[in-house]
Amino acid sequence: MKVLVTGANGFTGQHLVKTLVNKGFEVIATSRNASRLPSYSNLTYYNVELTNVRNVENLFDLTRPNAVIHTAAMSKPDECAANPDLCTANNITATQHLLDAATKVGTNHFVYLSTDFIFGEGGPHAEDDAPAPLNLYGASKLEAEQMVVASNITNTVIRPVFMYGPVWENLRPSFIQWVAGKLQNGESIKVVTDQARTPTYIGDLCWGIQKIIIDHVPGTFHLAGKDIVSPYDMAVAVAKHLNLPLDLVEPVTASTFPEPVKRAQRSGLKIGKAVSALGYAPHSFTEALQKCFV
Repeated sequence: MKVLVTGANGFTGQHLVKTLVNKGFEVIATSRNASRLPSYSNLTYYNVELTNVRNVENLFDLTRPNAVIHTAAMSKPDECAANPDLCTANNITATQHLLDAATKVGTNHFVYLSTDFIFGEGGPHAEDDAPAPLNLYGASKLEAEQMVVASNITNTVIRPVFMYGPVWENLRPSFIQWVAGKLQNGESIKVVTDQARTPTYIGDLCWGIQKIIIDHVPGTFHLAGKDIVSPYDMAVAVAKHLNLPLDLVEPVTASTFPEPVKRAQRSGLKIGKAVSALGYAPHSFTEALQKCFV
């Protein structure tokens, strides 16, 4: 099977490409600028601007993928609020270009990576809870979801939460590496205690996506962690795991960090549907840490 992965230079994209090539897929990777991916024999990379319809059409005419996994997005809520037209172009228009091109060449499965930001307060949320995005980023991802679901291609919407995992050269660190780096340098950090999340270990997310691709499973699935934790809980667990000084981790509330856009205090996603339908069995946060620092 030939699979196109967008956003391939990003944290999720790089992990996903590695998972798929190791499973024997022929992977077509695309992102902006030069490839930051490791070298793989069954990987072809294209530098493509997805907001340009002609570029997208040319990519699909050339590669004709069997499946698309669309991870590319403008994903920082504050940046989306500051640049609404750019947010629309990257999160909505680009998705429509991909759907149109995929339809034209006969792609038979479109997988869209969404976010828990399509919901508001009161998490953890189930797949069929009413959306209530609190900011433009969440609203743009929700609109793109709706376009994907309304398309004529077999589609799957996947929602993860606050992803973390191991890193390698040319891969941006996730939250846990930020924590570890600060503490290893003897720097104190302020981490919020009053935000609840169900963070997603990237290995679990990639397992779920490849399962959906192989079994051609449509629908909407929450691929998140099974633990409800705060960023402070995560930071403390990292410090304990790496035997770093706990007194450098200072508990604070979200009001310590005024932000331009509103975010949910209690978010997170329920994973029961993925557990029953896919056999999804995510690691606990403590278990996943064992795989992130080796």
